[in-house]
Amino acid sequence: MSGSVNTQLGAAAPGGGALLARPKGAGRGRRSSRTQTIARYLILIFVLGYLIVPLFASLEFATRGDFDKTTKTFGRSLASFAAIFSYPNLIDSVIASLEIAALTVFGMLLLLVPTMVWTIVRVPRMRRVVEFLCLLPLAIPAIVIVVGIGPIYRWIGQNLGAVGASPLTLTLIDIILVLPYSYRALDSSLRGIDTATLSDASRSLGAGWPGTILRVIVPNIRGGILSASVLAVALVLGEFTISSLLSFNTVQVVIFLLGHRDGQVAVAVSLAALFFAFVLLFAIARFAPGAASRAQRVVEEPNA
Repeated sequence: MSGSVNTQLGAAAPGGGALLARPKGAGRGRRSSRTQTIARYLILIFVLGYLIVPLFASLEFATRGDFDKTTKTFGRSLASFAAIFSYPNLIDSVIASLEIAALTVFGMLLLLVPTMVWTIVRVPRMRRVVEFLCLLPLAIPAIVIVVGIGPIYRWIGQNLGAVGASPLTLTLIDIILVLPYSYRALDSSLRGIDTATLSDASRSLGAGWPGTILRVIVPNIRGGILSASVLAVALVLGEFTISSLLSFNTVQVVIFLLGHRDGQVAVAVSLAALFFAFVLLFAIARFAPGAASRAQRVVEEPNA
């Protein structure tokens, strides 16, 4: 009286007995995992190649020297990089762009942080309206912004003398341009804390609104402030269209004009500007106040 056995057995083993049949789909999972790993590496190689190959090509062109007929190759020279310091307009444009970036960050934080905190605490229904207004510059092309704001800059240049003719006035329009990116960075940090409770607690202890924002809210959203600042600096240093149409000599405009005179020096300046912007953003993210507190903390578990 033997019942039927549901387990399927494979062929007999060499040493006796039987081998269990291999489950269906056991190798399929490993093959699919291997395929996904290969796909990830291919995508990573493609992206790195897309980003790095143009940089190496630019470096090769900027360091290209005289053609040697014997070896039929180009010599290598750093003369293009050394010539950067022979253009005083270029140095002035770099300083002006850094000043614009600093003023843009200050103005953006001064405008956004109190507005967003006040909206969350006092008028939550206006949060969508503020978000819409901050994201609106994404839907408006830069050329349209210049056409609309051009008469204002013309009046400023004619009536405010040296102040109106300064490229630092670009801060006004750059603050508008960085609003969409800065708003998202700050909003994500404000959503991570209980802003309303912290504000009410600070106010109940006798602090005013400026003290509440500076001493309570700002220390809790340092990560968002730092991210918003990095995005603002990167956008200001790379902005070209508005500066060119308004006839202000920022670093990108001077690089463009220099390209008509000496292509190798223009490429060398572009590479130097990229390297400088990378170092500047890394320094902001690494050495800004509060950067160390965002590092991963090791929590020791108590002994049982």
